[in-house]
Amino acid sequence: MWKRDEAVRPPSPQPAAPAPAPQQPAMAPAGSRADAGHFSERDNNVNIGKSIVIKGELTGSEDLTIEGQVEGTIQLRDHVLTIGPNGKIKAQIFAKSVIVLGEVNGNVTASEKVDIRDKGSVDGDIVSPRVAIAEGAHFRGSVDMQRKTGAAQPQPQAQAPRPVAAAPAAQPQPAAAGAAR
Repeated sequence: MWKRDEAVRPPSPQPAAPAPAPQQPAMAPAGSRADAGHFSERDNNVNIGKSIVIKGELTGSEDLTIEGQVEGTIQLRDHVLTIGPNGKIKAQIFAKSVIVLGEVNGNVTASEKVDIRDKGSVDGDIVSPRVAIAEGAHFRGSVDMQRKTGAAQPQPQAQAPRPVAAAPAAQPQPAAAGAAR
């Protein structure tokens, strides 16, 4: 028949086996094989938290989101830089694309686009072929929207004909006026 003592006491081999199994995935470090599928989308985006302060040169070959403070130079020439709502940047920025949700004090150079979102702020000059400034954003500085391919070629062509055409035209006119007297 049924004995109460046997029902209350669980067998010893069963509790030991299930206990470690749930703890291993919970305690696995970020980036380990246990959670590799979960974070695979974020592998190319690095975050700098709002309590982090960096002074100096920041370079990288990944997309970067900054929520903290950076002073100096930021170079992500082939990647996207996002300044989060808590980000405070006092730096020269060079990136493929820059998205500003926080504050930037310094010049911004982007090879594709600079996007200043609502409540974002930029105090400095912007050099980029595409610039977007949302309603409610703050911007103080100048914008240079030169294109990569068209900027170098039209300027020499536009400057070269003016001096060449002006110099020969100016000299023959006085000579013709002197011959008419």
